[in-house]
Amino acid sequence: MVCTVQHPRRPLTVGFDLDMTLVDSRPGIAAAYRALAAETGAFIDVDLVVSRIGPPLETELAHWFPAARVPAVADRYRAIYPDCAIAPATALAGAREAVAVVRELGGRAIVVTAKHEPNAKLHLAHLGIEPDTVIGQLWAEAKGEALREYGAQVYVGDHTGDVRGARAAGALSVAVTTGPCGAAELRAAGADVVLADLTGFPAWLSAFEADRDAEEEPVG
Repeated sequence: MVCTVQHPRRPLTVGFDLDMTLVDSRPGIAAAYRALAAETGAFIDVDLVVSRIGPPLETELAHWFPAARVPAVADRYRAIYPDCAIAPATALAGAREAVAVVRELGGRAIVVTAKHEPNAKLHLAHLGIEPDTVIGQLWAEAKGEALREYGAQVYVGDHTGDVRGARAAGALSVAVTTGPCGAAELRAAGADVVLADLTGFPAWLSAFEADRDAEEEPVG
């Protein structure tokens, strides 16, 4: 007689970062910062800004504006962003396929990003990338809160802050080197898997799900 031991199996949920993971937002962010500099008269090294995309907007603005001005300037940046930054952005290689494969495997894809949520949704709609849920304005360990809430087993990002978010949630950290952090830095931060870009993600995720299915086989 074979006894079957049943283990509760969570539905597949995969989280994705937005900037430099799914979307190459550098041209649009550069345009928004140039517009902000022209409007405020502040000097902003735009090339430096786009070389370190990832942390919250306020963190970057603090390099260019006095602390007392940062909240108001952040509000203004977010207001001008839709007109400056959406159209120039492009989907990174494999982004659409990475989100689609989650659904093909019966799971749900969520985007958890430090970006202002309405602007994140504009990017995704413009590029035809359709996650199930978008959660904005969370960074590093705070991303872990949303990932835990949605039961994500995997979080995909390009920054060491994304690795920290995955680890805070107890999720597998899949890192891509399309952003400001190199493979060695991502591994040192604790990434479980490092890919050059998202083109290899569908095959990796299919194997990951096959392993999960194997774990559900009856035990005699």
